[in-house]
Amino acid sequence: MSRLVEFLVRRVVVEGDSMTPAFAAGDRLTAVRRWRPVRVGDVVVARDPRGGGRWLLKRCVALDGTRLELRGDNPAASTDSRQFGPVDRKAVKYLIVGAKGH
Repeated sequence: MSRLVEFLVRRVVVEGDSMTPAFAAGDRLTAVRRWRPVRVGDVVVARDPRGGGRWLLKRCVALDGTRLELRGDNPAASTDSRQFGPVDRKAVKYLIVGAKGH
């Protein structure tokens, strides 16, 4: 795969249960580089605001200017904006294509 394609499109493997029932651990998803503003309902891949170089798979549930409220679909198994607060929209690098809506 060329570097340009790798920059624009990524394969994401779901880890954990934070996005069930929409996505289960082991599901393989296609993520595309964010080309448009994030909308409520989008499933996104964002840098973890707590650091550590981790990536998070979450759903955008609210927008407030440049800040996004990101949550997992399974509140009992998700660490998300309820714990670390809203994230800057620039933290979102990829949008999941063909994500199941809620």
